[in-house]
Amino acid sequence: MLEDRTTAAPAPSAWPAAYPQGYAVVDVETTGLARDDRIISAAVYRLDARGEVEDHWYTLVNPERDPGPVWIHGLTSDVLESAPLFSDIAEEFSSRLDGRVLVAHNAVFDWQMIAREYARAEREAPVRQRLCTIALSKELALPLPNHKLESLAAHFGVVQQRAHHALDDARVLAEAFRPSLRAAAAGSVRLPLQECRPLTEWRETAASRIGQQAGGYGGYSGYRPTSWRPSRKRPACPYPNPGRYEEGERLKQGMRVAFSGDTSIERDLLEDRAIEAGLHVSTSLSRLTSLLVTNDPDAATSKVVKARQYGTPVVDEAAFGQLLRDVEPASEK
Repeated sequence: MLEDRTTAAPAPSAWPAAYPQGYAVVDVETTGLARDDRIISAAVYRLDARGEVEDHWYTLVNPERDPGPVWIHGLTSDVLESAPLFSDIAEEFSSRLDGRVLVAHNAVFDWQMIAREYARAEREAPVRQRLCTIALSKELALPLPNHKLESLAAHFGVVQQRAHHALDDARVLAEAFRPSLRAAAAGSVRLPLQECRPLTEWRETAASRIGQQAGGYGGYSGYRPTSWRPSRKRPACPYPNPGRYEEGERLKQGMRVAFSGDTSIERDLLEDRAIEAGLHVSTSLSRLTSLLVTNDPDAATSKVVKARQYGTPVVDEAAFGQLLRDVEPASEK
C-alpha cells in the first residue's frame, strides 16, 4: 500500500492548466550504457493528467547480441532468444507513448536508448517531451539522502520488490510520481519538462566489447563521436561555482566539469547527465575548472596538459559515473 506523504490531490480547478494531460512512466533494461548497447526489456505505466494509473505493459526484447550484466538484470541469452525484436514491438510501444510525456528516473538515458532503437528500426518514437523524476525531486526539494530510485521510493513509502526489473521499476516510479505530481500541483511548481529530439537516421559503429567497466554496465573500445545528434546550446548553470572537486568528497552543484578524449558512454549523454545533476559543463579548461573527466590521463591533449599545469583534479569516466549518483545540492552546507 502506498503511503502518500504529500497533501491531498488539488481540486480540478486548482490543477495547473499548463500541466500535461497524460504521462508514460517508462523503464528499460539494457545490455549496457554505451551508444551501441540495446534494450532487453521495457515497461510502460500509462497515467492520466493527475498521475492515476490507466494500464501497464511489459515486454522482453531480443537484443541480437550478448545480454550484458546478467548479474544485474537477470536476463540471460536463453531467456531472450525467443523474445521479439524491437522492430516487432515498436508499434505497440508507440501506442503506449503516443501523446504523452515520457517519465523516467534519469530520463535522458531511457529516452536516448529508446530513440536509438527506433532509429535502428527506421521509425520515430512519438515522444516530444520527457520529465526526469530526479529533476522533479530537486524542484520539490525532497529531503532525499541521494537521487537513487530506491531513495525516492522509500520517501513515499513505496515497496520495491524486484530492483532492475523493468516492470517493477516502472511500477515503483509510477507510484512515487503520483504524490510528486500532486505536491508540484499543490505548490504550483514548474514541471522540469525537457524536449525530446528523435533520431532520423542511424549508423552502427565498428566498436567491439572489451569486457565490463568498473562502476557501470560495460563499455566499448574504438568509439568515436558521431554527428547523429544536432548541436545544441547548453543551458546556463544556475548555481555558482563552489570551487574544485576534492578527492573522496562529493561533487557539488555548480562545479565546472570538462571532458577530454573518447568515452564509452556517448559524450552527449554524459554531458546531459552532468547538466541535469546541476553541474556546469565546459568545452574548455581553465583555472576555474573543478574537474576534468578523461579515460587517458597521460594523453597530450590540450585539456590534459592544462589540467597538469593548473593542478585540476582528474577522474576517469567510471569514477565520474559514480560521483554523479550523489551530487551535493548547492544549498547544502
